[in-house]
Amino acid sequence: MNILRKINYHWLALFACIFFLNAEQGVAQSPVEWVNPFIGTTNYGTTNPGAVVPRGMVSVVPFNVSGNSPLNKRDKDDGWWSTPYSWDNRYFSGYSHVNLSGVGCPELGVILLMPTTGEINGNHREYGSEMSQQEAHPGYYSTFLNKYNIKTEVSATERSGISRFTFPAGQSNILIDLGNGLTNESGASVKIVNNQEIEGWRMTGTFCYNDGTERPVYFVARFNKPAQAYGVWKKMPEMGPEAAWSATSNKIKYYKNYGAEMSGDSIGSWFTFTTSANEEILVEVGISYVSIENARLNLNHETSNFDFEATRKQASEKWNNALSTITVKGGTDDQKTVFYTGLYHIQIHPNILSDVNGQYPAMESFETHIHPNGERYTVFSLWDTYRNLHPFLSLAFPQQQLNVVQSMIEMYDESGWLPRWELNSTETHVMEGDPAIPVIVDTWFRGIRDFDIEKAYEAMYKSATTTGAENKLRPDIDHYHAHGYVPLQEKYDNSVSHALEYYIADWNLAQLAKDLGKEEDYKRFLNQSRGYKNYFCPDFEMIRPKLDNGDFLPDFNPRQGENFEPSPGFHEGNAYQYTFCAHHDIDGMIALNGGEKEFVKKLQAIFDEGHFDMANEPDIHYPWLFNFVKGEEWRTQKELNRLMAAYFKNTPDGLPGNDDTGTMSTWIVYAMMGIYPVLPGDMNYAISSPVFEEVKIQLDPDFYPGSEIIIRKSGPGKSIKNIVFNNKKQKSFFINHADLVKGGVLEIKQ
Repeated sequence: MNILRKINYHWLALFACIFFLNAEQGVAQSPVEWVNPFIGTTNYGTTNPGAVVPRGMVSVVPFNVSGNSPLNKRDKDDGWWSTPYSWDNRYFSGYSHVNLSGVGCPELGVILLMPTTGEINGNHREYGSEMSQQEAHPGYYSTFLNKYNIKTEVSATERSGISRFTFPAGQSNILIDLGNGLTNESGASVKIVNNQEIEGWRMTGTFCYNDGTERPVYFVARFNKPAQAYGVWKKMPEMGPEAAWSATSNKIKYYKNYGAEMSGDSIGSWFTFTTSANEEILVEVGISYVSIENARLNLNHETSNFDFEATRKQASEKWNNALSTITVKGGTDDQKTVFYTGLYHIQIHPNILSDVNGQYPAMESFETHIHPNGERYTVFSLWDTYRNLHPFLSLAFPQQQLNVVQSMIEMYDESGWLPRWELNSTETHVMEGDPAIPVIVDTWFRGIRDFDIEKAYEAMYKSATTTGAENKLRPDIDHYHAHGYVPLQEKYDNSVSHALEYYIADWNLAQLAKDLGKEEDYKRFLNQSRGYKNYFCPDFEMIRPKLDNGDFLPDFNPRQGENFEPSPGFHEGNAYQYTFCAHHDIDGMIALNGGEKEFVKKLQAIFDEGHFDMANEPDIHYPWLFNFVKGEEWRTQKELNRLMAAYFKNTPDGLPGNDDTGTMSTWIVYAMMGIYPVLPGDMNYAISSPVFEEVKIQLDPDFYPGSEIIIRKSGPGKSIKNIVFNNKKQKSFFINHADLVKGGVLEIKQ
């Protein structure tokens, strides 16, 4: 019976989602109405359907990954959740107000707002409710709480969230839970200002369980009507975590009408109202990473004075404006939904960190700085996003990409280093390489140059040349400098992955050095970038980890890692997913692999033998590598068509895995348009067959000479026969960025 209920719930919820989308599509065809925020909310995609605006600091997200409930597929306490929401779960325990989208480690998911009825209960394992009737659109989310007969709706501005709860008659409550969340830190403080306002903060930090990344997030919450009673709760200090939070106990101390400040690890507050049937109570929450005063300032500046519909409309309009940068014709309804949902996910991170007054917490410190122009950004998952998301922002949203680079240079000013995986002005030290270099260099060559390039070069030069362990981005650089590769020191040290990322970074730095007239630096870094050849093993005809004495790793199994087990020398993959990651030297890589014919044979075998991993970044450029061999370009089109159909769908499991703050979504958006930046720093887009009959990209006149790019597909064939740009036949399956942004029509004839 439970199985049947679960199946029925999923089908009914999915039907409701699809029905709502189709209903709107029948009325209008604006881009915002093609988005399905439920895509990627299961199958480890780690996206969520919560309310957020483009680049918003605040996202109001249904939290359903805790509660130790049979309603959940698995519980937060029994598994490792890196997202506040999973489509598979039904135990709702509140709306969190600061969240991450598409990441692989738990963090944030805090400042939870939970409506209930009846007696006050601060135990999240008990106050939660089964959720149903879910509905989501960009900037809006709604669900019904079966336990309490409450309809919940949320929307957002850049720095605030608004909730509308429709209660039944009787005693109704709104809880602010500061103990529950995804973050590994739990310290918090709360103060009830009056019967309509509350303020406080909650610690966050230790992303991927790394120390030194703790930071408070501040909030101010207001209600549209006075509460009749209010108070705070705190877990009993003498009780251990298991006893205090067991499913059968409620060992919590409650303080009614308590106005003083309360601090602790598992605390919360409540506001109680007597409601009539279908009475609405609204809550607005302002957020800041600087101070409570700034949270109040943000709320005052962005509030709609409890006008929920105005906030929702404004959020939808912001999304429609952003998504309308690209319009498409043709394709199926599902293809349009996949495309625009991908474009939607691209616009979530990096996101705003600065407050309305420009203040933000400085990198690696608790100082407060001011961003003078534009906005300070955060959430730089650069090992993922340098590959495609930042080139995409440069093309479609250049002002945002300029904000990205300016933010990165500020981080260098404040901490002495460029970021690798930055979160809320802390360096998490997650993932590999020196990925800020290709981001900045690629941006420069795309013509976005309103930043201090000499300071940026100084920062990049520092990470590429500083020796010893004091190099925070390349701590294993000494052997790399001396011998051209990073040796395997410990069994699972990811040494090959480190080096392959360094080679791409050094190639980019070489190109910038040449452009800036630094000829000696150009020669040095170009030479360093060719060190990948050290890893090529003639016996296996692929890359293989090496020891510090120059020998290859014995007992080498190139398949190890395909089932997510650790693989010596490689991070999140194996030799197959990394062996063609020297695409900064495509001619050298082809020659090393026995020439064009043998290279194509080996590359095709990666796909045919099941070694290609669509769910992770190292090999996501592989399909376009066929374009580098004349006469073999059809293979790019064949593999892309297969991958797009197999892994990207208009369903909750419609992403191949972790979205990695929009990287997988960027991949599918590019693939469906028919162009892809194979190598950041190289301004040539590889061309493939687009999904749509026509794609229009509006160009920003402040950055580019053209007004729009039109990509048009024609002909009945399955593979490309001719490529014409502005009535001139192209000689290859590539087109240069500088030519493309002059505007015009790229015709792909099949």
